[in-house]
Amino acid sequence: MSVIDIDGLTLRYPQGKTDVLHEVSLHLAEQRIVGLFGRNGAGKTSLLSVLAAFRKPTSGHVLLDGAPVWENPDSTRRICFIRGGGDTVENNWPEDRVADALAMASMLRPNWSAERAAELVAKFQLPQRTRLSELSTGQRSALGAVLGLAAGAPITIFDESHLGMDAPSRRAFYDELLREYAERPRTFILSSHLIDEVGPLLEDVVILHEGRILLHEDAEALRGNGAAVTGPVDRVDAFITGLSVLDQRQLGATKRATVRDALTDGHLGAARAAGLTVEPLALQDLFIHLTEREGGRR
Repeated sequence: MSVIDIDGLTLRYPQGKTDVLHEVSLHLAEQRIVGLFGRNGAGKTSLLSVLAAFRKPTSGHVLLDGAPVWENPDSTRRICFIRGGGDTVENNWPEDRVADALAMASMLRPNWSAERAAELVAKFQLPQRTRLSELSTGQRSALGAVLGLAAGAPITIFDESHLGMDAPSRRAFYDELLREYAERPRTFILSSHLIDEVGPLLEDVVILHEGRILLHEDAEALRGNGAAVTGPVDRVDAFITGLSVLDQRQLGATKRATVRDALTDGHLGAARAAGLTVEPLALQDLFIHLTEREGGRR
């Protein structure tokens, strides 16, 4: 098992005047691909740092299979946290080479697969004799992907670690992550601003807003619980009556409304009869609408 339970988690940095995380509670079942989304400053990295035992919570608990993660080697060796830019320990050992980073990971990670690491190094064309300080941003991100995927840790966290890659490399990373998930099932947590890009990978979606959990839902349910409706203003207005409207935009005689409802066959039939266009609500659009609405309330 690899079940994560976070209960009443609050975090305040030393010298800080306000909490970065506010009584966060979250349950993540084992063997899921989880997307963690939030605006800049929402507390995503802080939450993941506490989950990986990089930081001690001010209050509350983080448990892995019922055991605390803080100062618990049995728990932390089961968690691999790859931070933005790739977890290459460049700042501590800038003269070390890529091969040294891989060798260190093989010693620290009980589930390390040298064969898998070699495959990934070849796929991302990483130069093993190059010093960490000499790697490009994309190469550092690719090394982080190798370290996270080859580690085989039951909880594998990627915190914006793929953003330095170009589009083909990110696609390769997503493909390899899905392959890992199929061949060595475990829990992956992806923090990303590329919501539409990672969306198809996800089974759970968590949105963090101003240090609080705004939403935690099954990704498939989210995809079906919303739509964008476009057409003549009067017909759109009639169609959305009684629905939960997230956003409305009008351009001349045409209106586009975003609704947060699961549309029934009856709704879809009525939309067709009225000549309206109905499109599924993209996760990124939902994220934007929800965080804009919450931001306006505070």
